[in-house]
Amino acid sequence: MKLKIELTKHPKEKPSDETKLGFGHIFTDHMFVMDWEESLGWHDAKIVPFAPIEMSPAATCLHYGQEVFEGMKAYRTEDGEIRLFRPEENFKRMNISHDRICIPQFDEAFLLEALKKLVEIDADWVPHTYGTSLYIRPFTIGTEESLGAHSSTKYKFMIIMSPSGAYYAGGLAPVKIYVETKYVRATPGGMGFAKTGGNYAASLKAQDVAAEEGYSQVLWLDGVHRKYVEEVGAMNVFFVIGDEVVTPSLDGSILSGITRKSAIEIMRSWGLKVTERELDIQELVDAYKSGNLREAFGTGTAAVISPIGELKYGDLVMQINKNEIGEISQKLYDELTGIQWGKRDDTFGWIVKVK
Repeated sequence: MKLKIELTKHPKEKPSDETKLGFGHIFTDHMFVMDWEESLGWHDAKIVPFAPIEMSPAATCLHYGQEVFEGMKAYRTEDGEIRLFRPEENFKRMNISHDRICIPQFDEAFLLEALKKLVEIDADWVPHTYGTSLYIRPFTIGTEESLGAHSSTKYKFMIIMSPSGAYYAGGLAPVKIYVETKYVRATPGGMGFAKTGGNYAASLKAQDVAAEEGYSQVLWLDGVHRKYVEEVGAMNVFFVIGDEVVTPSLDGSILSGITRKSAIEIMRSWGLKVTERELDIQELVDAYKSGNLREAFGTGTAAVISPIGELKYGDLVMQINKNEIGEISQKLYDELTGIQWGKRDDTFGWIVKVK
């Protein structure tokens, strides 16, 4: 497929203070767009000026939630090189989400090249300050004009980009987590493993309840037994119990995080015992009471590593590692961000250079 390019004639003013970028509020000059129809397949791939899109009020994505998305970042090194972190894994996972939501598959190699071109065109939008990045949001929506409850016959795939600072205003400061026991986010056989908006919509009520109690995120338990640990908000989660690092296994209701996968590979390369298995919340309580719960942290593209300083389960408030960043959390954050920003060697071959 040929990639068409239309450059903006009205470039926007770029942020002058990179300490005030926030997350996901500012957008670059250009975006990638591609359409799908049954008779044509994926077609009309183009990079165009960032602008609103026209869509029917009857578009299927608005009524039946046929939508998936991804999140990745571009980083600028000290010498000005711009790089992506494992982008092929994001496109691979996006196709898995497409399959679950009945959206046609796309050519992953083509989209990686299109993304590299888009980032190259908007290279001046990639922040220079360490800890900042260009957040990249690919997404697909059903656009057929129909109120019938069926898979769409038309789709639009897009990539938009946003220069962003830290996901959490407190940076790497430990966060407080509320264990949700009433609401359910996903169950095996559902959509928990797909990165789709419906999963996030299902989490909002519990998130609001947690916020009212002074907690920044929710730790989800499984939807069947309500006792096995799954995810923390929009992140995968790890617990250091004694000399073992434990993370919930991927059972169909947990997102297969790229940062999760990378963290596991790094920790195992250090010789740490990392186990993917079912983790009963009572095991965490017992480990806390016995002094064996050494640290906990979440992993995700947006925050990279998010240390957990407090966990509330029912009436029990568990303060983890004296509400300080754990040794493994800090070391893992330094290693991952070091690879991403070019401060450490990429011995795993994860970096894709843009320019």
